[in-house]
Amino acid sequence: MTVAVVLYTSDLRVHDHPPLHAALAAADEVVPLFVRDPGVAAAGFGAPNRLAFLADCLTDLDDALRARGGRLVVRAGPVAEEVAAVAARCGATEVHMAAGVTAYAHRREERLRGSLGPRGVALRVHDAVVTAVPPGAVTPSAADHYAVFTPYFRRWSGERLRPARPAPRAVPVPSSVRGDPVPSRPDTDRTSPGLAAGGETAGRDRFARWSRTRLDAYGEGQDDLAGDTASRLSPYLHFGALSASELVQRARARGGAAAEGFVRQLCWRDFHHQVLAARPEASVRDYRTRNDRWRTEDEAAGDIAAWREGRTGYPVVDAAMRQLRHEGWMHNRARLLTASFLTKTLYVDWRTGARHFLDWLVDGDVVNNQLNWQWVAGTGTDTRPHRVLNPVLQGRRHDPDGAYVRRWVPELAEVKGGAVHEPWLLPEEQRARLRYPEPLIGLADGLARFRSARGRD
Repeated sequence: MTVAVVLYTSDLRVHDHPPLHAALAAADEVVPLFVRDPGVAAAGFGAPNRLAFLADCLTDLDDALRARGGRLVVRAGPVAEEVAAVAARCGATEVHMAAGVTAYAHRREERLRGSLGPRGVALRVHDAVVTAVPPGAVTPSAADHYAVFTPYFRRWSGERLRPARPAPRAVPVPSSVRGDPVPSRPDTDRTSPGLAAGGETAGRDRFARWSRTRLDAYGEGQDDLAGDTASRLSPYLHFGALSASELVQRARARGGAAAEGFVRQLCWRDFHHQVLAARPEASVRDYRTRNDRWRTEDEAAGDIAAWREGRTGYPVVDAAMRQLRHEGWMHNRARLLTASFLTKTLYVDWRTGARHFLDWLVDGDVVNNQLNWQWVAGTGTDTRPHRVLNPVLQGRRHDPDGAYVRRWVPELAEVKGGAVHEPWLLPEEQRARLRYPEPLIGLADGLARFRSARGRD
């Protein structure tokens, strides 16, 4: 009996899973393996919301494999050592896994090759598992990656995607391999109370319901904060419970401008992956430096705390930051607003904001979180790096009736309509009743400071 190992990482599903299909084609039995690497938590990436969602994903994956006669093997320890031990135990000759683009993923692959190679075990790394189009597959003529989204999108749109594969009917697993129990959600008060359920089953169900009822109107309500028409699929894509390639193909099959708008958002995800694959240092350093003289965390400590807690005095910013804590998720438009407010109005280093988002976002990852923050801060790929989003105007435009603000900022519940976006203009007696903070800084003052610091005064 021949055996292959499938090392699950950010691809926790059975549908459209190239490493699993390749392993089943190459061997009589397969060991679906997930390794809980203590180095991930030690590096600060073990956020409670993601650990809870991960536990859901692993439980659902184990259920799906058991329905096919198999099971998920969970081990804890350094990845290379655990994979080598499992391969030795079952006599595996191949290990299959999805390619990654982060520095951690590159180190993991290097260590796996160093551990497996001397034992005669081949490591097979598969592209287009985490993304729809592999990073590096689409490049301009004179560079190793695209630095601007629109030309990348044009080329990316013409790429031929591999056909989506159904889930296998059977996954035979050797009985000789033992593992730890599949983890359950951690018992901690730092898990957001409104956190969604994780797992491939929940993700596929969410996409089916959303595409049936909301996809055709995607373009119209994409930035409607109160309408909440977003797909909310980003956590499932982050953990690989859904296949980006399959979502692109299913959306295109529907056709129409709205479906193409959704596909465009999936392309943004691939765009960031190809940027980081070419420039891995951009996870911690400016992709394009502006020589910013950011306020230090000590100097801006009070402003940073107010921003984190949703008490900046700007209602739409505060609503978004409170939604983040309650749900572990935030609308994309709200992410832009809160990031612009921190980096440009308060003039605080984007890395401070990125760390806070990674503490709470269930979809928080090095690729999209870090590069989106840089895009907003103007140190990334944005072609208008000095733009500043006005939270009052943005609130009036994307939450015109104030329903989003009142949902998350109960102090302003009695304020009617769009007036909720400028509570400082209310009569003094009413303002006193609201118990809502005054703005941390005037928008004009924040803009002047930013322009001066960037040398644009």
